[in-house]
Amino acid sequence: MAHSHSHSHGHHHGAGAKNEQRLALTLGLTSLFVVVEIAAGIFSGSLALLSDAAHMFSDVAGLTIALLAMKIGKRPANARKTYGYYRLEILASAFNAILLFLVGIYIVYEAWRRFAEPAEIHSLPMLIVAALGLIVNFIGMQLLADGKEQSLNMKGAYLEVWSDFLGSAGVIVAALIIMASGWLWVDSLVAVLIGIWVLPRSWTLLGESVNILLQGAPKGIAVSEIEMAPLSISGVSEIHNLHVWSLTSSRNVITAHIVTKTPAERFAGIRKDIEKLLEERHDLHLSTIQIEDESEACKIGAGHAHGQAHEHP
Repeated sequence: MAHSHSHSHGHHHGAGAKNEQRLALTLGLTSLFVVVEIAAGIFSGSLALLSDAAHMFSDVAGLTIALLAMKIGKRPANARKTYGYYRLEILASAFNAILLFLVGIYIVYEAWRRFAEPAEIHSLPMLIVAALGLIVNFIGMQLLADGKEQSLNMKGAYLEVWSDFLGSAGVIVAALIIMASGWLWVDSLVAVLIGIWVLPRSWTLLGESVNILLQGAPKGIAVSEIEMAPLSISGVSEIHNLHVWSLTSSRNVITAHIVTKTPAERFAGIRKDIEKLLEERHDLHLSTIQIEDESEACKIGAGHAHGQAHEHP
């Protein structure tokens, strides 16, 4: 019986440091602007501007949590946390998704109330602040764009800034229409559209986070194909106890028992061949492969069946 672990750390650490710096810079810009937007929303009376400010405030909380998760996640594994703190990233993205979802519901509710009771709106400050918001969010999007494909945490942060960008664009359109026509209801309509845009995307992000927490198969990985792959290697007759899951985004794990007819001295070679196959074909770099010969597997299977027979006469 033999075990093996293959790791790929350098790329993750280098990308992680860069993502952390960019996330911190985005957090600073967003925090500074949200104060301006809240004040402008109160002064102008614009629900669209206030809803965008509320969304950006939730982003500040989300970005702060994401940054803390990345910092704490770098702590080394120990006797109590043998895999380290990687899962904090997923907990942070799940919290962000819930926060975004609640903000989206609130925006829709408040807009519905405003349709019945329109409020006075000062469109010029609304336009100026929304234009500034568009610039701030565009800078944030550029900072986070690379990291969104490497980390679910970064993807959550990117989605938040991207939705803010669209929100600012919507507020600009609303301000221009109000200035030209005086239609105050457009402000509430844009607020509703911002809420509707946020809700399904936050739900998707929550679903991805929950799948990782439940140790579901990673997105884009076909377990049936992985199950068949080792059988193409000479000497492998069976694969069982196969499990594929994610520690965190971009860190997928596989464990499996491989049954072979070959002598024990060939176990190491078979294991290396399987690891290479998993890395090249399925991008799985963290693996635990247990090799057992056919006679050992039969004994284990027989013992299991005997135990079941006693349990269920």
